Amino acid sequence: MSHFTASFAAHFASVRVRFGVGIRRQVSEEVARLGCKRALVLSTPAQADAAMEMAQDIGDLAVGVFTRATMHTPVAVTQEAVAHALSVNADCLVAVGGGSTTGLGKAVALRTDLPQIVVPTTYAGSEATNILGQTENGEKTTLTDARVQPEVILYDPELVRSLPAGLTVTSALNAMAHAAEGLYARDRNPISTLLAIEGLEAFAESLGQVVADPTNLEARGRTLYGAWLCGTVLGQVGMALHHKLCHTLGGSFDLPHAETHAVMLPHTIAFNARAAGQELEPVSRIFGMDNPGLALHDFAQRLGAPMALRDLGLSESDLDKAAETATSKPYWNPQPVTKQDVAKLLAAAWRGDQPAF
Repeated sequence: MSHFTASFAAHFASVRVRFGVGIRRQVSEEVARLGCKRALVLSTPAQADAAMEMAQDIGDLAVGVFTRATMHTPVAVTQEAVAHALSVNADCLVAVGGGSTTGLGKAVALRTDLPQIVVPTTYAGSEATNILGQTENGEKTTLTDARVQPEVILYDPELVRSLPAGLTVTSALNAMAHAAEGLYARDRNPISTLLAIEGLEAFAESLGQVVADPTNLEARGRTLYGAWLCGTVLGQVGMALHHKLCHTLGGSFDLPHAETHAVMLPHTIAFNARAAGQELEPVSRIFGMDNPGLALHDFAQRLGAPMALRDLGLSESDLDKAAETATSKPYWNPQPVTKQDVAKLLAAAWRGDQPAF
């Protein structure tokens, strides 16, 4: 059935996207294509070796590396990176890594307007958006700005082949959350809906294969395709309760980003299915259960995803504060949100129960 609606708006950024085994070796070509000659390579401390290897591949077009990217993009780290970029007279950024490194690149670009090349090593999908989340003084905020949209994305299945099964699953569920919430977004359009469905189907088809055989490059490529599609949805439409809760839990309680999305997704989708059952029908169809929240819960559980917030380090005594924070400045949501509902939802997620709604 067509997803046409009589009135809608869609927008698409000018982004060069390339897929292929070994495509990361062509970063220098992309630097030159941008007209740049002084690339600064970014990474987290854990991926410093990959950053150094990338700088060596880029050769004379690289002016150094900055390896302090941190989860939730703290403003203080961004300020250090900006100072470093200015000190080496960088004219472009090459971000090698997951959401933390991509976030740092975006934050630096916001302040310097330097063009960005992103080489993802997870399925975060934020590289496909003009959205930046930053943390300062214990609060995570998001903004939308054309300056943070990367100009080039290179998806290389070899870079995610060694991604551990646990991180593979949580990173994929993080990406899937963009598509799931995109299905009922207030500003959704037929194209964003088609992208969301295709992205969810790509993960449904390939994620189990990747967990069974992490070296399966065809399946790894399909999961990267799913991440790009889901990330593109995030760049097209607004998010709702799920992302608000994850931003609260990450920014205020320092919970790990992908794992928090993985735990919360079944609960928030089950909650919103009461008001958006028709919009979430593709989730039920793709994952094989009438209740889309339970379908995602079963899918995540079968793949070995974390199921409880308490296992991520959240204390039971923090639940009330989390509910208060999440509802004090709420995002638009298809289902009306009260602090009591959010407290119930968070309690079930904290215990690792099936969705409570």
